[in-house]
Amino acid sequence: MAETFAGTSRAREGLRAYLLIAGMWIRSSMAYRTSFVFTAVGNLVVTAMDFASILLMFAQVDSLGGWTLPEIAFLYGLSVTAFGLADLVLGSMDVLGARIRDGSFDILLVRPAPVLAQIGADRFALRRLGRILQGAVVLGWALTAVHVEWSAAKVLLVPVMVVSGAVIFSALFVAGAAFQIYAQDASEVQNAFTYGGTTLLQYPPTVFGKDFVRGVTFMLPLAFVNWVPASYVLGRPYPLALPDWAAFAPPLVALACSVLAGLAWRAGLGSYRSTGS
Repeated sequence: MAETFAGTSRAREGLRAYLLIAGMWIRSSMAYRTSFVFTAVGNLVVTAMDFASILLMFAQVDSLGGWTLPEIAFLYGLSVTAFGLADLVLGSMDVLGARIRDGSFDILLVRPAPVLAQIGADRFALRRLGRILQGAVVLGWALTAVHVEWSAAKVLLVPVMVVSGAVIFSALFVAGAAFQIYAQDASEVQNAFTYGGTTLLQYPPTVFGKDFVRGVTFMLPLAFVNWVPASYVLGRPYPLALPDWAAFAPPLVALACSVLAGLAWRAGLGSYRSTGS
């Protein structure tokens, strides 16, 4: 009971520290509102280029891997919106390697706040809302354009996919940060799994080899962000002929990823030996 109370108290302390630090960065960015608006719009336009490339492909073909444009837009919207939420909350984790190299990471260790909260909220960028907005717009269009026999389960699964996907991507950010403690400079490795992961999920699993699909299903379970549950919603065969209940597994996968990422973070933080400077 005492350990549970201590854990809850620690979580509240971390959330409070995160909100305070994020609020500081928001106030800083809003001090120059015109600049903020331009950077937010620019962020939205840049991310929209990904979907523009998909539209250009469909100007030449009727389907991609057997999937129609609305179906791929559905995958795209789910992936980008989920990743955008994770990127907004924990997108600054890739600066950890730089902090370790210049010795500023040691400063975070002596502050009376959880280190993960400090790193997660560091340089909190509200402009990243542009990615979420763009993904949500595409998702909204896809929901009206796809031919689906909607049921209560399918309707409820859509927000579950977005939230679970955001948690899975967040776990990847945390695990990547833990790896940076060991490697001391691995932000590009982390980005390959986070930014690269969301780009991967914008396309249907049928365009990739089966061995690759197995890897992102069982080893790095990105397939549960959208491929598997979206196949259920769209009435398509599951990747790798998974069982029917797999479509409803994203919350469990997100929980497992969060636990593993938390353990990796604790192990990485426990192995840190400072720069000596």
